[in-house]
Amino acid sequence: MALTAGLTTAMITPFSGDGSVDYGRMARLAIHLVENGHDGLLVTGTTGESPTLTDAEKLALYSTVVEAVGSKAVVIAGTGTYDTRHSVEMSKKAAELGVDGLMAVTPYYSRPSQAGLLAHFLAIADATDLPLMIYNIPSRTARLIEVETLAEMAQHPNIAATKDAVGDLEFTKASMELLPDDFMVLSGDDSATLPMMELGGQGVVSVAGHLAGRQIKRMIEAHRAGDAAEAWRLHHGLMPLFDACFVEPNPMPTKAGLNALWEPVGDPRLPLVPASPETGDMVVAAVGRAQRL
Repeated sequence: MALTAGLTTAMITPFSGDGSVDYGRMARLAIHLVENGHDGLLVTGTTGESPTLTDAEKLALYSTVVEAVGSKAVVIAGTGTYDTRHSVEMSKKAAELGVDGLMAVTPYYSRPSQAGLLAHFLAIADATDLPLMIYNIPSRTARLIEVETLAEMAQHPNIAATKDAVGDLEFTKASMELLPDDFMVLSGDDSATLPMMELGGQGVVSVAGHLAGRQIKRMIEAHRAGDAAEAWRLHHGLMPLFDACFVEPNPMPTKAGLNALWEPVGDPRLPLVPASPETGDMVVAAVGRAQRL
């Protein structure tokens, strides 16, 4: 199964009261998301608090979601770190567990050169036969994958997509001019989904999809159908939720929303803390508005 266009959500990781991973809740959340229009699920991305998860927990999460959704959605494992060897090792183990694709983030903290970035991602791409998504998010990693570097990576047969969270539509436009036609560009920012699709993007790796998956999917489908007025109506109606999900560090607001409106998913692991009551109220109100769209 290849990576998918449309709506993919970067799943939160539920925790029990004692701070352990709640695998049963993770399975239920995966099924819930698929039932609400999701084409793909990303496991152990930033939203899943990957920096605080052990390797054993990550691998168990991959198995849990693969078993829960089967072929109903594409399952992508976030296996990238700032250590190339570790990323390669985790990618191989994830592949053995039956995930459909991989995502690797730009190495953070060490700030490698463009040549280092290229070598890093090619090593991960060579490690398995799975399609690889490149996550370009300089606000978190302090390093931008430049357009020319991304285009060079795209020549690798296993590098199939980029999650573009650069925050610059001119960068996105320039990327699309150089990238192969079959290379997917997915928004890494909910609020940029529709503007990016108007440039030729194929969808989103969402956070707000936890709370308004059906409405986001309708926005994507309206754009695909050529109904710009409906797509923009949904976009503007969803903006309060898109904003609320990031008023405090992700995934704190989203977990607050799920705790209030779905099932208990626990608190984030330190150094993240629970969202404030005010943020929780903001998320709940924004979900209510989204549900009326």
